[in-house]
Amino acid sequence: MQTITTIGLDIAKSVFQVYGVDAAGEVVIRRQLKRRSVLAFFQKLPPCLVGIEACGSAHYWSRELQALGHTVRLMPPAYVKPYVKRQKNDATDAEGICEAVTRTNMRFVPTKTAEQQSGLVLHRARHLFIRQQTSVINAIRAHLAEFGIVAPVGRHGVEELLNVVTDPNDKRVPDIARACLFSRHSGISCKGSRSRYSSSTG
Repeated sequence: MQTITTIGLDIAKSVFQVYGVDAAGEVVIRRQLKRRSVLAFFQKLPPCLVGIEACGSAHYWSRELQALGHTVRLMPPAYVKPYVKRQKNDATDAEGICEAVTRTNMRFVPTKTAEQQSGLVLHRARHLFIRQQTSVINAIRAHLAEFGIVAPVGRHGVEELLNVVTDPNDKRVPDIARACLFSRHSGISCKGSRSRYSSSTG
């Protein structure tokens, strides 16, 4: 087999596509790899240039392949797209990646360290929790409004509504609705409650 100098690697959850060429640009390999076989495959290869689209899990694979001695370059998918020929599929994607990674005017994405990615996870998790909290608050507002209970926007308004939800002596809220709202307040989803109450009140 001729020496592989450049590889386009199309990554996925289960089946990866490899497209490799030699120094003259001749195709040396086209094949699929199952996820568990990827590192073993690259471990057997002499160091080469590997192009990967900067998508989900790309930074992980970049770190792993660099640890095996390969040079890895991540590219924004939008910049790879013009090099994909014919009908789009994993095989043609890998070929387009292989061509794109050799272009002198290509812009590359620096590989993030595990620590850098941990920071991103922190920010994304915080953003998700805030969205979920906002969703729950909006749901409680909508549910209580069906019983004529409203409160000002803001933290104090939310506290006022939660006091209603947690006060069993407040008879404006029926027991079934209170139980459902309390589960919402506790972070437990009450599926379908909003649509049920909305439909019942017209």
